[in-house]
Amino acid sequence: MKRFRPLPITRKSILLCFACLPLLQGCMVGPKYVRPTVQAPPAFKETTDQTAPDGTTWTTAKPQDTTLRGKWWEIYQKPELNGLEDKLNDSNQNIAQAFHNLMAARAQVREARSSYSPTVSTTPSYTRSRTSANVVGQAPANTNLNSNNFDLPFDVSWEPDVWGRVRNTVKEYANAAQVSAADLANEKLTEQANLAEYYFELRGQDQLIELYKQTIETYQKSLELTRVLGRTGIDSDQAVAQAELNLKTAQAAATNLGVARAQYEHAIALLIGQPASSFSMPMHPLTTAVPGIPLGVPSQLLQRRPDIAAAERTMSQANALIGVETAAFYPSFSISFEGGLESSNVKNWFTWPSRFFSLGPSASQTLFDAGLRRNTVAQYKAQYDADVASYRQTVLTAFQQTEDSLASERILAKQLQQEQEVIAAAQRYYDLSVVRYRTGVDTYLNVFTAQNTLLADQQTQVNLRVQQMTSSVQLIEALGGGWDTTQLPTEKEVAAKK
Repeated sequence: MKRFRPLPITRKSILLCFACLPLLQGCMVGPKYVRPTVQAPPAFKETTDQTAPDGTTWTTAKPQDTTLRGKWWEIYQKPELNGLEDKLNDSNQNIAQAFHNLMAARAQVREARSSYSPTVSTTPSYTRSRTSANVVGQAPANTNLNSNNFDLPFDVSWEPDVWGRVRNTVKEYANAAQVSAADLANEKLTEQANLAEYYFELRGQDQLIELYKQTIETYQKSLELTRVLGRTGIDSDQAVAQAELNLKTAQAAATNLGVARAQYEHAIALLIGQPASSFSMPMHPLTTAVPGIPLGVPSQLLQRRPDIAAAERTMSQANALIGVETAAFYPSFSISFEGGLESSNVKNWFTWPSRFFSLGPSASQTLFDAGLRRNTVAQYKAQYDADVASYRQTVLTAFQQTEDSLASERILAKQLQQEQEVIAAAQRYYDLSVVRYRTGVDTYLNVFTAQNTLLADQQTQVNLRVQQMTSSVQLIEALGGGWDTTQLPTEKEVAAKK
């Protein structure tokens, strides 16, 4: 079997061909990426002094430190919460999934970078063949009809990145990896905030359980008092029935509180990667005070929110993809080399005369595609414009969420002050009703009403405190939780092996 032999190629022509290769990679087509501008307000509306309808003024605290840092949950000074957050960062499966998505995205960057280098392949083979004697015809009797062919070829092909197609592809995947890195940071922040919220919700249930425990003790004493007065004829069976009703109602409500507490406990177990069946938390009433949260200025949100960073990197990725598709309008070039060793005798296989090779460039250009390339570029330009709109919407949402949380902080703080006054009035009403009942001035109905009023107001106060704590967590989450874009890996870093 005879292999085609190309015309001889001189060493000078080979060197000239390779010397021209760097000149082929100087161009890069496609639009240059420029981050769209977003107008940020000079200050948060809710950080200015607010005047209430009654004429009083509420002023937002302004901490000296204007940024959150690192483990933001430590601002609450709860060692138990700190330990749970550390477990979450190590064992949460949603975070683990986001991390491995990032690893896959980084591997794609390295896959794209491999196109910078030539592709080398080999297909060694051995063939033994026999020619038919009937085909040979009048060959001498001692003619050897068997032949061997030992082949060790090497194929090298390389496409110079003349128009930046490979560079834009690498940039596209690098931006996608940066999006994954921002998504990982956002997933961490979301799970950390959920854990903190569930923790304070659970402690709020513990506070309610403690409140009902004290209330049930008070109601039990009231029932005993009405029974004594009933036996002495001072009071009636109706008063005893009212006291029993209050006590039984409180006991049933206290039992129901266990449902929500169990659910929050199970939710925390899920977040820290533990089976709900083997996880429990001891009861501790809510005693945490709302800390002062550093705010900064609205423009800092553009650097502190991982979801905004992900949206911005998505735009850059879409822009790079436009460059990839724009390169299709230009001709593509490739250089191929084929060479190796070939012999009919294994003893001569690796000798110098057994060598063969061919080397040469080629080019290709699409002449007609019925508008395929033009419409493909139009598609990705439209996608880029959509990503710009998504980016701006994400920024606006960040401003909204921050203002929502700030408004909640302000309003809840004032409402808690008012609720404290309500409880003081309800307590005085209850104390007076008990005195008047003991002295026989009023019936037990007034005590019954005062008890229910005081309990309802105390429940409202606990719920407001829980709402205030969870609102502070939501504010920290809206501010980015101490993250900033300096923690986002660069395009070079996402291409690294580790």
